[in-house]
Amino acid sequence: MPYLGNLTLRLSAGAMRLPEPVRRRHAEFLAAAQNPDGGFPGREGPSDLYYTGFALCGLALLGGLREAVASRAAGFLGGHVESSLPSVDFLSLVFSAVLLEFMTGFDVFGSAGRDRRQVLLERTEPFRRDDGGYAKTPRSGPSSTYHTFLVAACRELAGIAVSEPVRMAGLARSRQRPDGGFVELDGLEHSGTSPTAAAVGLLRLLDAMEEPIRLASGRFLAGMQNLEGGLRANTRIPVADLLSTFVGLVALADLESLSGVDAASARRYVRSLEVPQGGFRGGAWDDRPDVEYTFYGLGVQALLASLEVE
Repeated sequence: MPYLGNLTLRLSAGAMRLPEPVRRRHAEFLAAAQNPDGGFPGREGPSDLYYTGFALCGLALLGGLREAVASRAAGFLGGHVESSLPSVDFLSLVFSAVLLEFMTGFDVFGSAGRDRRQVLLERTEPFRRDDGGYAKTPRSGPSSTYHTFLVAACRELAGIAVSEPVRMAGLARSRQRPDGGFVELDGLEHSGTSPTAAAVGLLRLLDAMEEPIRLASGRFLAGMQNLEGGLRANTRIPVADLLSTFVGLVALADLESLSGVDAASARRYVRSLEVPQGGFRGGAWDDRPDVEYTFYGLGVQALLASLEVE
């Protein structure tokens, strides 16, 4: 099964173990955020493909992706199939379209008269670099660890073989630093939680994880947990955030190293960011929820529940 498909099913299984009032409250928060055009916004402004992906995935985890919501979302997504989009927005469109088709049967690309695989190849090939990875934009220089993972994961999800997997795995390994973490770009010295999670996911997807890398990256990620219970973005940032906590714990699960963190403390941290009316804030520094952080909060709770970590 594709990496993203397997992760979604794992989280969905865990989410079903959450109390029904919790699932209902957050599903209602996410559904209420949908705009009349079918998309979902950030904290303000018009609908955005990036945030739409998080909202749809959150609803799918909760069993709240109803036909009316899905139909409007499919219309919004279909209206952007031919648009010129930044890489992250386009890949969010691909993931959202595959999710809708799997969960509800809506074929976003087919309805627009396009083949998903062909469009994916057309849009991502300009981002390829000689090192086997993908850059953030066509004009960017080096490959991005994060964007290489996103492209590889979406290609796999769409049924397209990853190009030059050996070279791509070598690129990922070259981004590991002595502390065990990974960096986003060549030349950077300080490892981060998100690029480490992206590299771990990429190596897992490519079936290229080596034991020394697994052990070292697991130690690095476990070390990102602070006294709040969440994970920090990097060693220079003292406070935790929900994004880093989610991606870090997913990577630790992939590494079979979740025992390195205090799961009970992580649960308390996530619950402290839950808004009684629905939704999650991004961290102790945040004052309002949004659909992206709500997905991360649900994802952490679902992941821990699915693995029955105590």
